[in-house]
Amino acid sequence: MLKKKEMRCSKKTIQYILKSLAKAILKKYQPDVIGITGSVGKTSTKMAIQTVLKNDFKVRASQKSYNTETGVPLTVIGADNPGHDIFGWLAVFLKAIFLIFARDKNYPQIFILEMAADHPGDIEYLTDIARPKIGLITSVGPTHLEFFGSVANVAREKSTMITSLHTTDYAVINNDQKTLAELAKKTKAQLLTYGLKQADLTASDIKFNQDSAGLYFKINYKYDSASVNLPNMLGRPVVYAFLAASAVGIIYHLDLKKIAQRLEHFENPPGRLNLLPGIKCTRIIDDSYNSSPLAAKAALETLSQLKCAGNKFAVLGDMLELGDYTKKAHQEIGELVAKLAIDYLITVGERSHHTAESAKEFGMNPDRIFSFDNPENAGCFLQERIAEGDLILIKGSAAMSMERITKEIMAEPKRAGELLVRQK
Repeated sequence: MLKKKEMRCSKKTIQYILKSLAKAILKKYQPDVIGITGSVGKTSTKMAIQTVLKNDFKVRASQKSYNTETGVPLTVIGADNPGHDIFGWLAVFLKAIFLIFARDKNYPQIFILEMAADHPGDIEYLTDIARPKIGLITSVGPTHLEFFGSVANVAREKSTMITSLHTTDYAVINNDQKTLAELAKKTKAQLLTYGLKQADLTASDIKFNQDSAGLYFKINYKYDSASVNLPNMLGRPVVYAFLAASAVGIIYHLDLKKIAQRLEHFENPPGRLNLLPGIKCTRIIDDSYNSSPLAAKAALETLSQLKCAGNKFAVLGDMLELGDYTKKAHQEIGELVAKLAIDYLITVGERSHHTAESAKEFGMNPDRIFSFDNPENAGCFLQERIAEGDLILIKGSAAMSMERITKEIMAEPKRAGELLVRQK
């Protein structure tokens, strides 16, 4: 067994080797890099961009959570993470060396890379490995405050994605966020904005079909517009992801109507506002992948907009890594639950007690608020409590394992490996 200090040294050594190899590979093949960062929406945006571009270009997008100092180079190399397998790492390094000294005719023309920022300096490190031609910021919000201290510091970190771009590059930002609109003034790159309000690309006529549980909206750019019809899609987050992907498609000179047609084939990743059939003829909004204040508010708004014959349940787990903002963030979520007139609130975790208390303070019936320490107990409670026609939102940070609750009450638990996150 390696001691902790030795393991840290080994990790740093591996990261250094990966960085060097990835930079050498990218220097040889010269692919375009689309870098994506943001507090929420990175994965959906990445997958939407891939959907738009894959028919015209050789595209590779970062898989799983390959958005870190290790994951980004592994995506460039085209290898899985071997974990603690020494021979596995040797195989990764040999593959990288082959790419450098030989030539792969099928090497990607475009990389779509998520770049996570858990600590200060992360975006600078990742963009040094793979310098973006297109830098995209989806959002800035209170995430990882345990390490950043304030939203202003989060914004400063994310801004590295676009402030490091050259005049021949492109910056794509969500213009509905005032913080990002201000950050965009600092980039030298050509700017393309998207949003629901005032932007280069906008969405209009957003409608939700209650019968088919689908979204309909128009994408508008200059004097052109195209309709997008999405069965089994929920919420505004997917609209933002599609606007961002459309902006990238336009940079690559794709026709707006062609972009819209391709987006209709988009498959939403597990755990992100997916509507699933539940036991007892209920419906589940499975948003269990992760959570943050911005994402939780968007999910609750989606729950409130959907019609159902029974009761609406908000099942909310702790939001982590919020530092000094933890208590206030959970209180704000409780206030929103009460104001949206959601029928039942189920909280999971110690921090979410603040959510429950806040919901009571803002007028929610205490007899309809229940708190649990773990997802297993919450899942058993829900099995007994829900009834035909109910609609259940399930959301929480990844470490809370809220997908276990979804598995407990979904109509087809044998399909959990296919439909839910973090299933083996």
